[in-house]
Amino acid sequence: MTTEPTPSPLAARLERTYDAPIDLVWQLLTTAAGLEQWWAPDGFETRVSEIDLRPGGQLRGAMTATGPQQAAFLRDAGAPLSTELRKTFTEVVPRTRLAYLSLIDFVPDHEPFEHLTTIDVEPAGDRTNVVVTVDPLHDETWTQQHRAHRRNELDNLGAAIRRRTA
Repeated sequence: MTTEPTPSPLAARLERTYDAPIDLVWQLLTTAAGLEQWWAPDGFETRVSEIDLRPGGQLRGAMTATGPQQAAFLRDAGAPLSTELRKTFTEVVPRTRLAYLSLIDFVPDHEPFEHLTTIDVEPAGDRTNVVVTVDPLHDETWTQQHRAHRRNELDNLGAAIRRRTA
């Protein structure tokens, strides 16, 4: 089932292949306990308070800057150190695809807007391919920072997988 918006033609594709079965990757992508292990760039932590994994369902929680550089960046930008996560799932296909809109309402001097992320998951033998497609943000500086964070999160997902499979 889907209410999928169309990705921007300027969307970026971030790809990783993990040495893990698809069921483990899916669990880390779709449970509060799984997400809290990796779903924040370095210098941040995420706490999930709600996850309703269906189109129209919500994911809520908070992402908080815990690292000095990250806190300084946010302070310099006039942004809060902790941001409420508010995501609405637009597509949920078990073990295959997630898509969600994030409310971006923490950018100083900018009107809130929704931002699309799509995650495609596919088995590759004993491994799993993950492709994250992210729309651009409101300007190039924030877009590049956002993409760097997503790449770092995918690295952190790999580390969480290695901890689970070691």
